[in-house]
Amino acid sequence: MLSITSLAWLALVPSSVLGASLAARDASDFDVNSLSLREVGARNTLDWRMWLEKDGNPISFWHDIPLYPNKTDDRIVHFYVEIPRWTDAKIETKRDEPLNPIFHDDKKKKPRFVVSVWPHRSYPFLYGSFPQTWENSNVKHNISGLPGDNDPMDVFDISGIDPGYVGQVKKVKVLGGLAMIDDGTTDWKAIVVDVNDPLANMVNSVEDLEKYRPGLKKQFYDWFTYYKVVKGDGLNTIIGKDYKDAAYMREAIAESHGFWRDLILGKEKHDKISTNQTSNPRACKSYIPSKEATKAFKIPEKANILPPAAKPKQYDHWYYLDKEFNIIPGQVIDVQ
Repeated sequence: MLSITSLAWLALVPSSVLGASLAARDASDFDVNSLSLREVGARNTLDWRMWLEKDGNPISFWHDIPLYPNKTDDRIVHFYVEIPRWTDAKIETKRDEPLNPIFHDDKKKKPRFVVSVWPHRSYPFLYGSFPQTWENSNVKHNISGLPGDNDPMDVFDISGIDPGYVGQVKKVKVLGGLAMIDDGTTDWKAIVVDVNDPLANMVNSVEDLEKYRPGLKKQFYDWFTYYKVVKGDGLNTIIGKDYKDAAYMREAIAESHGFWRDLILGKEKHDKISTNQTSNPRACKSYIPSKEATKAFKIPEKANILPPAAKPKQYDHWYYLDKEFNIIPGQVIDVQ
């Protein structure tokens, strides 16, 4: 795996040596306060989009937020929220559209939602992605023997300081991760905590959570195994049936960052991924100036937020599972 030491070394190599390669970005000038959101359409519909802006111009959530706020410290990374805590819309990064807006994922041309399985109300944590990572679909990972899922790496943030919002960008500490198998692919789920949460000063690993948040790691492990059961997809498989530790996860993130860099440079084949980015002119084939992106990609010039569409009634209920994770018939009540 590519280590953070390797990334720091790349940043010091002269451009004459690197040639067309993509050096690690110095993120010290990336100001989260300069970011804004351009939301267009009605939520719970397939036409709805959320673009990220920097200084008023569109950039890519996926490709333009630096992964490491400080390239000498791989414990802290940036994370962007797709799904706020206690919401049920299946929101994802649109990998095949320019600058990768956030959108409402669909199945059979209908918006997807996640059911609430007791005691959790839909997503019990903030859920989203690490920028500048790619779960390489061309590589069979050693841990699973399966390729990556072709997306940025998934993240769940256990912080309790706020429920989050779609498009929020945060600095988080890596605690560990789950290697999940999803539809025949390797689908990492990194567990993190917001650096501004007081808990972040007390925990450095999943094991530390048991002292300050007893039972939490098991609850969330179980959630990832059973959240698709009600829809008839059965239990998900977690490789090793436990969390990987923080050191292992940091290496996995660094490796995924290396895969992303090759993706942006055109060194990797990919399936329907827009690699346009606004932050690295040296990656000339994927680069476009942010101030030109709205016109070039025909992105709506201004936000235009419409009232949300109604969601299907079955997502207004809690469902119950027995100890074997089977649905208990007839036990359905309204979500409060």
